[in-house]
Amino acid sequence: MQQHFHEEIGFVFIHGAGLEGQVWSKVVEGFEHPYLLVEFPLRKSSFDSRSGLSLEDYVTHMKKQVEDWEIRRFVIVAHSLGGVFASRLASEWTDRLVGIVAVGAAIPKNGGSFLSILPFPQKQLMSVILRLSGTTPPESAIRKGLCSDLSPAQATEVVSGFIPEAVRVYTDRIHVSVPDVPKLYVKLTQDKELSPSLQDKMIANFSPQSVQVLETGHLPMLSHPQGLRSILVNFLSEELKQRSLQGQI
Repeated sequence: MQQHFHEEIGFVFIHGAGLEGQVWSKVVEGFEHPYLLVEFPLRKSSFDSRSGLSLEDYVTHMKKQVEDWEIRRFVIVAHSLGGVFASRLASEWTDRLVGIVAVGAAIPKNGGSFLSILPFPQKQLMSVILRLSGTTPPESAIRKGLCSDLSPAQATEVVSGFIPEAVRVYTDRIHVSVPDVPKLYVKLTQDKELSPSLQDKMIANFSPQSVQVLETGHLPMLSHPQGLRSILVNFLSEELKQRSLQGQI
């Protein structure tokens, strides 16, 4: 007689540029689901040691962490630049992926890069900045963009912990389409880093089945972690309900 096992479903969290996995720590407090906070490569090393890394190097590093994880089925949760990685990584796990939640995330079209999502003037400006100044924004820009609705203490922590990324994570193109799995986009209506109008373009690229709104800036995992946690838990419970109705679990 064939046995059927209910597989536990977890969450794989992919953070944005300059951050680390711990940025999700308030979201997963008291979480009842398994979770993996993936890290980008060479976080504790000097910038010179990772400055030459490609987007694919980042992807390979994250892929290894997921492959070493004991949870087979999972939802990817991606924030900001993490959306580029999520699109690329999702193509590797079509048999394991339950869904994707994009949180104020960059979702390029097939053949695009992070840079490609930006409006023309901003794209030109960022190209110059990357070439001349690298990937560390001025402190004032971090506070105004990433930290617009955070407390002074939270903003200082983000600024002091900011880790510059390799240039190629912004410029390398991904040649994959977003997979046909359940998708949710969490739109951040007060975001000063990835504007709501730009997020609307990302939603069009992503084609999610639903959009949820958080009245926050760019880092809801710090400014409104309980709201984000609730959205994630509800997303998974709805997916499990649908899969149960379809006889998949």
